[in-house]
Amino acid sequence: MAKKGILLVNLGTPDSPSTTDVRKYLDEFLMDPRVIDVNPVLRTFLVKGIIVPFRSPKSARLYQKIWSDETGSPLLHYSKLQHQAIKERLGDEYQVELAMRYQSPSIESALDRLKAGLVSDIKVIALFPQYASASTGSVYDKVMELVSQWQTIPNISFINSFHDNEGMIAAFAENAQKHQPETYDHILFSFHGLPQRQIKKCDHTQNYCLQVEGCCNTLNDTNKFCYSAQSHDTARLIAEKLNIPKEKYTICFQSRLGSDPWVQPYTSEVVAKLAGEGKKRLLVFCPAFVADCLETVYEVTTEYGDEFKALGGEHVQLVESLNDSPLWIDALEKMARE
Repeated sequence: MAKKGILLVNLGTPDSPSTTDVRKYLDEFLMDPRVIDVNPVLRTFLVKGIIVPFRSPKSARLYQKIWSDETGSPLLHYSKLQHQAIKERLGDEYQVELAMRYQSPSIESALDRLKAGLVSDIKVIALFPQYASASTGSVYDKVMELVSQWQTIPNISFINSFHDNEGMIAAFAENAQKHQPETYDHILFSFHGLPQRQIKKCDHTQNYCLQVEGCCNTLNDTNKFCYSAQSHDTARLIAEKLNIPKEKYTICFQSRLGSDPWVQPYTSEVVAKLAGEGKKRLLVFCPAFVADCLETVYEVTTEYGDEFKALGGEHVQLVESLNDSPLWIDALEKMARE
């Protein structure tokens, strides 16, 4: 009997923390029209003329701070652990491949292996809990572009999002419990940011997003594909799982790039506000990521930690990402089998 194909895809990482490899990674990442969704000529000018030349050396220094001589990039390391665990769980009935949207291992090479394995069908799981055109949408776009060139196309399915997946919520809650959330002054759910223009494009009615007060606070038919609304829902579910009252947590967004308005509130501004209110200890979730990476290990722990201390705070504690948590592997296995 033919095997079923599973394709796991995460965002990507440079092949090394050298400036040359970081430049290659940023160039591929930022030239994606779903990531910087502006006129192609303007995008080329911004990316190749300004962002990549100036950002690459700085980003390389940051990657060097989190890079391990033994395991390399934390995002790739934990993605490989997830891949291996799922292969073992699913057994011989499945062929499981891992890819990165940008750089190595490529989606093209992973699809070629599935094709050579004569799989009966392919299920694509983009490892981003909340749907965004710049992440999940980009993965599916690339998969369809490549598979459209095949003469024989098998059944292909996609998991649009898993922002409310019970196993994922339980895994984040379990990771938090070891830090005793009740001992912190305030809790942040810090999601990766997106430009507001991309959020608005997900509003097919064009009269709801950022035009209705509290438009992201509750999921409904209009905002069900909205990254911000799904992020709010993820945070609510984790908070409920841990019995965290609404007044004790804040949902915010990090990793801004450029001068255009992004989804708000910004994590850096929330950190400063809480320090000004006399808060001393912050616990921070990053539920947009299923594997620790530069945005969690460095941006939260070091950058926000230093900013908070400089303003009078004492400690910022990151809740580790899902990584190879058994509860997360359980959830991923269930998604693959369903």
